[in-house]
Amino acid sequence: MATELVEQKEDLNIVIAGHVDHGKSTIIGRLLADTDSLPEGKLEQVKETCRRNSKPFEYAFLLDALKDEQSQGITIDSARCFFETEKREYIILDAPGHIEFLKNMVTGAARAEAALLVIDADEGIQENSKRHGYMLSMLGIDQIVVLVNKMDLVDYDQEIYDEIVEDYTEFLRKIDIEPETFVPVSGMEGDNIASLSDNTPWYEEETVLEVLDDFEAEELPMDKPFRMPVQDVYKFTKGGDNRRIVAGTITSGQVKVGDEVVFYPSGKKSTVKSIEGFNKPTTVSARVGESTGFTLEEQIYITRGEIATIDDEPQPEATSRIRANIFWLGRESMTKNKEYYLKLGTAKVRARIEEIKRVIDASDLSQNEAKNEIERHDVAECVLKLDKAIAFDLANEIAETSRFVIVDEHEIAGGGIVQKALEDKQSWVREKVMLRNYKWEKSHITNDERAEKYNQKSTLVLITGEEDVGKKPTAKALEKRLFNDGKIVYFLGIGNVLYGIDADIKGTEENNHREEHLRRLAEVSNIMLDAGAILAVTAVELTQNDLELIKTTVNPDKIETVWLGENITTDINYDLHIPEFEGEKEAARKIKGLLQERGAIFKPW
Repeated sequence: MATELVEQKEDLNIVIAGHVDHGKSTIIGRLLADTDSLPEGKLEQVKETCRRNSKPFEYAFLLDALKDEQSQGITIDSARCFFETEKREYIILDAPGHIEFLKNMVTGAARAEAALLVIDADEGIQENSKRHGYMLSMLGIDQIVVLVNKMDLVDYDQEIYDEIVEDYTEFLRKIDIEPETFVPVSGMEGDNIASLSDNTPWYEEETVLEVLDDFEAEELPMDKPFRMPVQDVYKFTKGGDNRRIVAGTITSGQVKVGDEVVFYPSGKKSTVKSIEGFNKPTTVSARVGESTGFTLEEQIYITRGEIATIDDEPQPEATSRIRANIFWLGRESMTKNKEYYLKLGTAKVRARIEEIKRVIDASDLSQNEAKNEIERHDVAECVLKLDKAIAFDLANEIAETSRFVIVDEHEIAGGGIVQKALEDKQSWVREKVMLRNYKWEKSHITNDERAEKYNQKSTLVLITGEEDVGKKPTAKALEKRLFNDGKIVYFLGIGNVLYGIDADIKGTEENNHREEHLRRLAEVSNIMLDAGAILAVTAVELTQNDLELIKTTVNPDKIETVWLGENITTDINYDLHIPEFEGEKEAARKIKGLLQERGAIFKPW
């Protein structure tokens, strides 16, 4: 029996936005009903329930009735629902005032390509009407139709409609939005939804469904540079399988076997050996939108949060300071003195506001350059300082890798787009490190193989504190103790570096080249760690800036910081504080305990 081929309809994601009680749910219910997208008998069932309860039927009730509906391919939840026309299938996403929509839109879980903005003809343009328009503008959604709803409540008065069109058009123009059109509708009565209504003889243009069908489905960014935020690196060992698969979802471009890939912000590079997929046929390429993975010819240490790129294509930005536009929806204001988490792609880093340049009230576009906090529904242009560098693109180049969300107390409270990469104190070092990683000659022995052979994970132990608190005796005692345990360990005092590889700059001007001394110390440490050793380094009163500079060169996951002595005189974020020096052997014992807790060496209990 021959199988009939059915042509697959294209999908279009649309978001519906509007002030509370302006009729969004009624519009959605009417779209579902008028396109015959409801389960058979559902409309009659809801109407009968209303009749039995002596309750007037409303199309908005269809959404409540469908919340648990799973039959006939219909799915409804708090975020989206589906309907279809002869041309395509539509997915309606929740309004941009809803935090779930913001999260989904920014993280790529949902990709709205067009929008319906609903305004109540009787109540007129409200603050949220403008805020939602502004947010759509920020997110780059430019296919917009404005529905002037509840025309039946104003007796289909054309003057009221025209006034709303004029006022809202003027507002949208200020935020660089040119709507496709305005449509006078009544979700309750069905006017101009699926067919033109006799109640509005003065409106002879397209219905809502016709306007939607005129929208163009957004092409996936195939022609843009390859970007794949690294979700994870999976290692296989069963049955002699030794693959390490770099996995993620491709947000733009494409990749193929033989491409030289570079990971940012580390700058490490290798060549794609194979394209991998779960329960998928063998392939030699992967493209935008696909969840995929690939193996590398040469194994390199990369982590979740980096972005994979192709060597001969335009590269992303990498820094720990960004200028961004933020839309804030948190219950508590966003303030300068608080720490948040910023999530961009698969990267998650701590972030603080360094400077609020201006705050915009999205409802009236008024600007305030003296405001010290970002309140709920505000839009702000500000400078954010991150605790470490991340990779990203600018909003006007690749939108998918420029959007981020801000997490406050475990909840997403805002979102934004990166407008500019700013220099940070480690920029000059990062450029050197990226070049080093790019040119690095890799051994045939991997980090994991060394760790397995030596029964330890390479680690940099930074022991700092004031002068004469026992740092060097402690480091030497730690070295001796670990050596006696059979570990590959080495003590490196800062003097060893200053009078050795730093001999050419020791004692010169410019604050004794402190940053260059630290950079060179970090480079030596990086080599020792690459060799698989545990390295104990002592230095006087390291600051957080010093630590950040070292982290730029050395993998932060391999650094443990110990402050020795009662008085903590800098702002450094340490991993272990030993306030009382009871002798170098006792201090060394405590540091060994830290290494065991961190999994750098074996803990026997």
